[in-house]
Amino acid sequence: MLHVGNARTALYNWLFAQHNGGTAILRIEDTDVERSEERYENLLIEDLHWLGLTWEEGPQMGGSHGPYRQSERLPIYAEHTERLLAEGKAYRCFCTPEQLEAERAAAAAAHQPQIYSGRCRAISMQDSRKRAADGESYAVRLRIPEHPIRFKDLVRGEVEFPAEAVSDPVLVRSSGMPVYNYVVAIDDALMEITHVIRGDDHVSNTPKQVAIYEAFGWTVPEFAHLSTILGSDRERLSKRHGATSIASFREMGYLPEALMNYLALLGWGAEGGTRETFTPEELVREFKLERVTASPAVFDIAKLDWLNRHYLKLRPIAEVARLAWPYFEQAGYLGLREKATSEITDWFEQLVAVFLPGVDHLDQLPTKAAFVFALDSAKTKADPENAAILASDLGQGVIGAFAARAMAEPGPITAERFKALMNEVKAETGAKGKDLFHPVRILLTGAHSGPEFDKIIPLFEEGSALRLGVKSVGERAAAVF
Repeated sequence: MLHVGNARTALYNWLFAQHNGGTAILRIEDTDVERSEERYENLLIEDLHWLGLTWEEGPQMGGSHGPYRQSERLPIYAEHTERLLAEGKAYRCFCTPEQLEAERAAAAAAHQPQIYSGRCRAISMQDSRKRAADGESYAVRLRIPEHPIRFKDLVRGEVEFPAEAVSDPVLVRSSGMPVYNYVVAIDDALMEITHVIRGDDHVSNTPKQVAIYEAFGWTVPEFAHLSTILGSDRERLSKRHGATSIASFREMGYLPEALMNYLALLGWGAEGGTRETFTPEELVREFKLERVTASPAVFDIAKLDWLNRHYLKLRPIAEVARLAWPYFEQAGYLGLREKATSEITDWFEQLVAVFLPGVDHLDQLPTKAAFVFALDSAKTKADPENAAILASDLGQGVIGAFAARAMAEPGPITAERFKALMNEVKAETGAKGKDLFHPVRILLTGAHSGPEFDKIIPLFEEGSALRLGVKSVGERAAAVF
């Protein structure tokens, strides 16, 4: 599944391409057959589209550099492998897994780098071909030149790896399947990729890819390795920190513009460094790799929540209500939106407007608004904070006076009529302030704090009239007495 780190990488690539008038390409790297499934590819594409990213070339639309799934490019890789073998820039390695493991164990015991010894380097081309023709299993390795491998990182500056640290990397496994570092180098060259922007966990892969470029005589692209994203404990972000996949944030009811804005800030800032809210168009205009920092970014869920609240306020309430409806449907409070009347959708928009300021993401709305749809009087009375208010003589007097009036009302109670009833209760009991309002709020909502009465009273009355299973003010009073 597409997670936060990969999504940020995709976003930075997209912003860079858009800012510089380049071409964004989606390539599916699926040579790891055991872990590659079509459903993950579909979900990845769905998540990227949801986030607001687009591309000009890819597996679903084609382009002049296809195919765009690596599993469909195997003949291309095989052709390039034959070229490297013929030119002596790669060689067949006949070492068995047991031999390679023994080498690693010996190096580890001697506290030396666990790199390939190069024992098959000296096999002549003639002997190599004969052993392969005789059916002996082999992998293909790149012959690393005996000089340091250098590349410029647009985030980190000049980087150098000694040749012995790179060793002779495997290009094609003994199964015949080419490895990641090999195929991405070929694809990047053939697809005319000018910039490779990716996570810093790939830094150790880069010298191997640079060596592949050099072996073919290709121009090496420019690299930019993005810093690691950390959790609040400053350890690498993982599932133990909570939601990390884009699908999870979608399911929780975060808005794509909020997540895009937040991901952009994880390692980048605009000129001046004071702004924190950006539309996608503003991000494209402002984005420069020079502003990307090499320092690790900490994923702050509180800041994401703040941004999401910001963007929820900017969305038209009708649109927010449309996005929120499925959460109430899943909670069993509402039926299918497609079957709802305009009166019900209007009422629901009012409800969302009332409770939206109190949530960080949309899946929290049903819990916040639960008392509108169902109020458990037994649970209300059992709550310790409620119990103290309900047990007092003044509290009982207020509830009794209000309930008697509410149950006697001949029709729906408007917000104005509710105020009038409360004034009558105040005159009868002498209660005022919280002594007056807390008992009534507990009676109607199950808690002594919450949205203003003039906002929730219409929800009760109109929801009851619309037969949504919502109890009116009088029905709520009757349920307690």
